[in-house]
Amino acid sequence: MNQKIGVRREPLTDTQLLMTITIFIFFGMYLLAMLLLGGGFLRAQQVFDMLNDNASLIIVSCGLTIVMIGGGIDISVGAVTSLVVMSCVLYLNGGGNIFVSILLALGIGLAFGLVHGFLISYLEIQPFIVTLAGMFFARGMTTILSVNPQKVAHEGFSKLRDIKIEIPWLGYVANNGNVVPARMELGVVIALVCLVLIFILLKFIKLGRAFYAIGGNQQSALMLGINVKRTRFISYVISGLLSGISGYVFMMHTGAGNATNAAGMEMNAIASSIIGGTLLTGGVGNVAGTFFGTMTLTTIKKIVVSSGLKEPWWQSITTGGMLCFFILLQSVVLGQRAKRKKS
Repeated sequence: MNQKIGVRREPLTDTQLLMTITIFIFFGMYLLAMLLLGGGFLRAQQVFDMLNDNASLIIVSCGLTIVMIGGGIDISVGAVTSLVVMSCVLYLNGGGNIFVSILLALGIGLAFGLVHGFLISYLEIQPFIVTLAGMFFARGMTTILSVNPQKVAHEGFSKLRDIKIEIPWLGYVANNGNVVPARMELGVVIALVCLVLIFILLKFIKLGRAFYAIGGNQQSALMLGINVKRTRFISYVISGLLSGISGYVFMMHTGAGNATNAAGMEMNAIASSIIGGTLLTGGVGNVAGTFFGTMTLTTIKKIVVSSGLKEPWWQSITTGGMLCFFILLQSVVLGQRAKRKKS
């Protein structure tokens, strides 16, 4: 008698499980908004608007996710983004070259990443203290450059900023009968490219697996022959570099610089990473989950505004509530999972 051999399914890892929960919550929340609120939620452009507004946040959250997976933290990313924006705005307004301005943005981000990585990895100073100092320094330098808002007055940059990717079949019919195509900014493409590259790094490249190893158990990582200091150093360098890219994308979206640019971005990036399934203790996380964490955070803010609660503090309250909910959910799910493994 022939026996059927069943294929044994591998259980989901903690990273995959938390990411799956976030994805289900995002789609459930968005579907609920479509059914109850309608309006813009019924149009594909709403999703593209969310991506346009949060392209820089997605980029900086990817860098922060890498750092958090490795067991670290970087609270300077928002301030570095702000410094990059102001520096590039003033440079372009002074008649600078677009290509050089991109190098300037990358250079500023890379410089912060190198300094933070060296102090944290090789001098073993606490990450929170180092990046807090970096945040204050970047904010101070931004204010020194200019305390007044600065609009980019550069013809070449204006052409670059005006580039839009149109998707006609996802558009909608306006009141005048004309079809308005869905539009996506160039910054979204840059953000998605960064997302894919970081995903490949974490999933398929040895360095990415090393981030998980040092975040999960540093001593075990040392026994496996992983250079913990160098790996942690690289994580901060990548985070700094992505902050530089984020700053330029932010400038492409707003077309202006301000001393308060990207204020609170580091907190939103941490929230996006945690909602996406990244643990503050390290060793668990995924940039795909971080992407859906960002979209979930943005969706709840859109729902709050569409519900008539337009005061900014309501968005802060809902963000805090969402963050507490996901931290509690992670604790319960992983706690129950650990009990089942023991039994």
